Order: sequence, then structure tokens, then C-alpha cells
Amino acid sequence: MRAKRTAALALAGILSMASLAACSSSNSGASNTATPTVLNVGMPNGPQTENNNPFVNTSAARQSGYMRAIYEPLVMYNEIRSNDVTKPWLASSWEWSDNYKKIVFTIRDNVTWSDGKPLTAEDVAYTFQLLRDNAGLNIDSVKYKDISFEGNKVTLGFEGSQFVYQKKIFEQFIVPKHQWSTFSSPATETVKNPIGSGPYTLKTFTPQTVTVVARDNYWQQAPAVKEIRYTSYNDNQAQTTALATGQAEWSYVFIPNPQAVYTSKDPKNYKLWFPSALGVHGLVINTKVAPWDNKYLRRAVSMVVNRDDIFTQGEAGYFYPKIENITGIPTPAGEPFIAPEFKGQNYKIDVAGAKKLLTDNGFSYQGETLLDPTGKPVTLRTIVPSGWSDYVTNLEIIKDNLKGIGIENTVDKINQDAWGKAIDTGDFGGSMRWTNNGNTPYDIYQTIMDGALYKPIGTGGTNGNYGRFENAAATAALNTYANATDEAARTAAMNELQKIFVDEMPMIITSEGNVGGQYSTKNWVGWPDEQNNYAPAQPTQENALDIIMSLKPAAAS
Repeated sequence: MRAKRTAALALAGILSMASLAACSSSNSGASNTATPTVLNVGMPNGPQTENNNPFVNTSAARQSGYMRAIYEPLVMYNEIRSNDVTKPWLASSWEWSDNYKKIVFTIRDNVTWSDGKPLTAEDVAYTFQLLRDNAGLNIDSVKYKDISFEGNKVTLGFEGSQFVYQKKIFEQFIVPKHQWSTFSSPATETVKNPIGSGPYTLKTFTPQTVTVVARDNYWQQAPAVKEIRYTSYNDNQAQTTALATGQAEWSYVFIPNPQAVYTSKDPKNYKLWFPSALGVHGLVINTKVAPWDNKYLRRAVSMVVNRDDIFTQGEAGYFYPKIENITGIPTPAGEPFIAPEFKGQNYKIDVAGAKKLLTDNGFSYQGETLLDPTGKPVTLRTIVPSGWSDYVTNLEIIKDNLKGIGIENTVDKINQDAWGKAIDTGDFGGSMRWTNNGNTPYDIYQTIMDGALYKPIGTGGTNGNYGRFENAAATAALNTYANATDEAARTAAMNELQKIFVDEMPMIITSEGNVGGQYSTKNWVGWPDEQNNYAPAQPTQENALDIIMSLKPAAAS
């Protein structure tokens, strides 16, 4: 089997825009009668610790999104389009072979790092060697094996098929060997002076705002955006206010009543676009904390969670649509993947049924209090970043739902940094979280159930299986799906994954994912939307650079 994708010769024309001389600096509320040069990006993550390591999930560079302006991927992958989803970037072409066990990238010529040194195939090979040899950097857990380069070609070999990992491999950003080879501990390095091939370099860092500026000699035509300011607001409300007043021009934040508090403030320019993705959100359960290692308890919780309330109250009826099917697979996008036995089997609230399930399997009641099989009251400690208002509301709804079956649930609101570390090391009982997105439900189930991603409580560097779930059959089915050579084998493996999920309920899935965002066209135009869906709209996603390079001043449009 061979699959080939070659670059369009007109890439530069597709991505570039007219370079405009900066005649004034665009501040938060600047009129579009002057040529803007500054783009203001915001996220509701609270104060950030200086860490520019692009490999670390909890670093400021990833959380705020500015790594996307500094580092570049081999290929831009657009998950919201079902056909032509790839755009050549640092790689001008690529070719798969041997049932996706081998790929050869052709690396673009005339690309330089921000310090002036040339980017070569050796840098690309070195980046993948870093991932292969340092588990702490390989957050996507792709199993790289043979890595080599010759001229402008880089060859990657794998023990198994990478059919389901193509997006992760394509989107891998590249780092310079001449800098990263000097780091004694790449996984903990904070990278004070990041060197990237992207169009921007780091100018200043504070816990609240990071500024990057356009550099000279970028390989594509210079971006019209000359400076980007990434501000980290304390919570959703502060971020929403910044959007409504024009202080922030681009964000990804939950707004409880977007028309009243955001778009109505400037109907012409304030936009939001939230295309759906084949990913989910829900209550992650730490399955290594008794009695939550008991599948009947987790199933009972799923039976009483009010997903309608979560959608209408927690997600304001638009942000994350509710999940219907008991497999947790979003519909209609995931309908073709649902096993025949689960077609039309939707979640429904059944408090009496949940209580019976519990008492039939070793649990008991003392008055209204649920006791586990050892006779102890069942409790659950959930954690959530204090500024994430939709997640906070969702957990409060779940807390009220759990009272109906005798479970005492606390909702601890903490800062985003502390939450990220607690999730990473397993220091929690439950938390709302999301899964990876993909073109199939594989990414959903892998995030939740892959034993290859399992790490004991207290061990960090986690990128999936945050609930510490262990099930050998699930891991085997994921491996089968990933390495299958035909659709029949994939279908059988997907059906098996659904059976395991429904039986074990390692995560209480409540909502579908999205890859949306809010943006203003007052100063900048060229944003993606339903008619021009060239990229997801989130400022922290891999495609953010594609969007930045597509923006042009509104005054010139």
C-alpha cells in the first residue's frame, strides 16, 4: 500500500499576503482607519510561569499558544475538512509505504532558523530522534523506530502501521539541533531563548503577557501581523470582558450568553465560530482510587448524570453539544462507527436503576448515604480551574446528580497551573477534561483507555489515560485498530472498544468537542469561518500559524 501527497507549487501564493509597512501600532481598541500591526490574543489561564518548552503540555508556550508562532510543523492538518485536509509546510512532499510503516519527507529548501542558521533535514531527523529517545518529550506517544536523513529527505520507520497517527506525525513541530543538543535534560528545559523557524521571535515574557515580534528573513512572505501579544486573563469572565471591549481580538473561551455579552457589542466585527470535532468532554475518573476502581460505581454515575442540564446550563446550549449514544461517540459525525448493538442506545437518567446496579454488586445504603463494599461512605473529590466557568457549572450539576444516589461530592476550584499538575500526576478523584480529536473515534478511546499511555499515580509526563485505566483487552483492540490492513479488521476492533467502554465506563462522557474560537474583524480580516473553513479557529491549535499568516489589515480590505 502506498499513499502520496505532493505540495502544490503555488504554496507561497496561497499562504502569503502583501507585506505592509507599519505606520502605527494597533492597540486594543484601535480604529481600523489606521493600518494595524499588532494582534492581541487572549486565553483564560491565569498567571503563567515562564516556560517556553514546546514539548511540555503545561508550559506557557503551549497553554497561551505562542509556540505556534515560533515553531512550525511539517504539514498543516485541517481536521474539520473531510477531503483535502493537509497543506505542505516545512515538508514540501511526503510518501507513505508498507501499510503506513514508513514515510519519507522531502524538506523544503531555503528555510532558516530565527538565528540565521539553515534548517536542514538533519534538524528534522534530530527532532524525531528526540521524541524517540526521550519519553518525556513524546507527548503523542508515537513509537518511532528507524530515523535517517540524506540530502533533503528524512525517512521514518515504525514497527507498526501509523494509519491512526498520521495527524500527529504531520503536525510535529521541528526544533534546531544546534540548540537542543546542548540541553542536558530536554524534558525539563525551560528554553529561555527559543529558536524556531516560524515568522516570530520571543520579545518579552511576563506572567500576564507574552509578546512575539516578526523576524527578518522568514522563508515565506513576511506576515502583515508584526507583533502578537498573548495575554493570560484570570478567568472566563475577564477574558470575555477583554473580547467585548476589544482588548483581546482572538480567543477560545466559554461565554455563557455570547449574544448578550459579546457579539451584540459590535455585531459587524465580533464573531464566533465553533465547528465540531470528533472528540469529547466529560468526567474523568481516577480509576486507581478506591472505590472508583469499581466499574459498577462508574456505570451508576453515568446513569444519573443529567447531560441535558450540562448542555443547556453548563454549556449555554451551544458550546459543547451533548453526547447521546452510550458509547460516547459523537453523532452524527461518528454514527458510521457505532456498533450495531449500540445503534439507537442513548443515555437516559435512571436513578432507580443506578441504585439497583450498586446494591446488586456489593454496595449498600445507610439511610441516604451510599456505602462501598467495605462499608465506607462513597465520596468523590473533583477539581477544576477556577476560571473555567462551564466546567465549574458542569461539576456542580454532577455534584447535585450524585446526591441522588447517596454520593458526597466536593468541587475544588484551583488555579490552572495546579490543575494541570494534578491531572498529570493523578492527584485527583475526578475532573472534567477533554480527549484528543481525530477522524475516527480511535483518538477518543485511546485518550481514555490506552494502556500504553498508563503511568502510575505520582508519575508525570502523562498525555492520555489520565484516569489511569488498565484493561489489556482495550489496549489490544486499540493496537489492532491502529495496525489493521483492512476496514473489516478495523470495524471489529472498534466494536470491541465500544463494548469495553460501555461495560467499564472509565470516563463519564457528557459532551462533544469543538475546535472553535472568537475573533474580531475590526482590525484584521482573513479569519476562517463556515464558508472558508481552511483551519480550526482556536489560537492554541497547530493551525494558528496558518491563520496568522492569512490575516491582513481590515483597513486595506
